[in-house]
Amino acid sequence: MLAIGEIKPNMPDTAKQRGQVAPYKLAHVNYRTSKYGEMIEWLCKVLNAEITMSTPMLTFLTYDDEHHRVAIGKFPDLKGQSLTHAGCEHTAYTYETMGDLMATYERLKAEGIEPYWCVNHGGTLSYYYFDPDRNQLELQIDVFDSVAELNEWFEQSDFHTNPIGVKVDPDEMLKRFKAGEDESVLLFRPVIDPSEIPAQLPDRPRT
Repeated sequence: MLAIGEIKPNMPDTAKQRGQVAPYKLAHVNYRTSKYGEMIEWLCKVLNAEITMSTPMLTFLTYDDEHHRVAIGKFPDLKGQSLTHAGCEHTAYTYETMGDLMATYERLKAEGIEPYWCVNHGGTLSYYYFDPDRNQLELQIDVFDSVAELNEWFEQSDFHTNPIGVKVDPDEMLKRFKAGEDESVLLFRPVIDPSEIPAQLPDRPRT
């Protein structure tokens, strides 16, 4: 077992390879909400999802061949989210290409949906959004094509001193992408002074 602060140089064997039984996939995320219609509309729009089943109390959404990737349950009179309480920080969705992420950012911005935090983590380029209930969704792409490349970056980078990343301007990123700038340049995470790291954190209300 690794100690806190260590990074495993290679991916561990899967549970199956270790002779153990474990889930073979993550099936879905389930939300409870008092903003039932608004949440359905928002998640369908952001994820380009379709409704596969809907009742007055429960709706299933999917964007691929899974019968539902997202479930939304209607609960009246729920209290609002508080970022000062323990819980799930966010749910992340990976896009296949940088072009897909850029097109999604552009599409959502045109519909009035903008990320509150855009950051190059080093291993991913990630755009974070709040849904109507202030759950956090991360839309991302992998910077590296393989785990071996990612691990090499971990070993050679400043990740130990800056595990947060470096903020990016999504409009500037989109402009450079459309101009045909090489993706390896666009996705390169610069080394910053440790004193600059707090400024890379999102500016978000804590209640």
